[in-house]
Amino acid sequence: MAEFSTEKRVVISPDPAHLADSVAARFLSRVAKKADRGETVHIALTGGTMGIAVLRAAGRHPRAAKIDWTRVHFWWGDERFVARDDDDRNEKQARTALLDGLEVPAENIHAMGASDGPLELDAAAVAYAEDLARFAPADGTDAWPSFDICFLGVGPDAHIASLFPDRAEIGITDRSVVPVRDSPKPPPERISLTRPVINASQRVWMVLAGPDKASALGLALAGASYTSVPAAGAKGRKRTILFVDEAAASQVPHELIDREY
Repeated sequence: MAEFSTEKRVVISPDPAHLADSVAARFLSRVAKKADRGETVHIALTGGTMGIAVLRAAGRHPRAAKIDWTRVHFWWGDERFVARDDDDRNEKQARTALLDGLEVPAENIHAMGASDGPLELDAAAVAYAEDLARFAPADGTDAWPSFDICFLGVGPDAHIASLFPDRAEIGITDRSVVPVRDSPKPPPERISLTRPVINASQRVWMVLAGPDKASALGLALAGASYTSVPAAGAKGRKRTILFVDEAAASQVPHELIDREY
């Protein structure tokens, strides 16, 4: 029987470049393992410097060309509600970094709505929830798929996806997707998965680097309230791993550290 653990584990790499390469290799290994067994794989992507660096590293990895990407569905944890071709969109950055170089069926790339699309913000959030529901488990346990990996960035304020500290969105549990207005981080309008969807993932992988993330990482590991420290409330059903570099790890207790070098 597989050994499951919801305890947070910290894996440290020496610097952002090694961090991106390490996470990319693990990601490709996990996807290949499931795809080789003929299973469908659902991945939730994140944006941000490290999130995109991981995708770029995955695109360079020789293993990427050997995976059956027709079995993989890509989703997003959040999106900036800007024009489809805006450089700030997580989708556009992910396509440039990785997706456009893979043989992924167009219908397997589940992008969130854009400001120049046919739907306004609230309707775009509802539409994404409906798309998620199409891939929900047949037993009706959830109204969304269980992501095999949910990638999350962590902001200096410990926000995840577009769930920011001490805002209403972090406490919403009655739906899978929420519109975000007046975001404390630009742009002001966004779409985000909610905490129940994130925590239904089999594996939550948070990726963060830099000294400005040390405080957020320390609070996330210290059991702080998720309403004030959203990263503290993110956890996978099987695994929760925080992949960090040395600079971000300065406040991590030694007993939680797993060094990769």
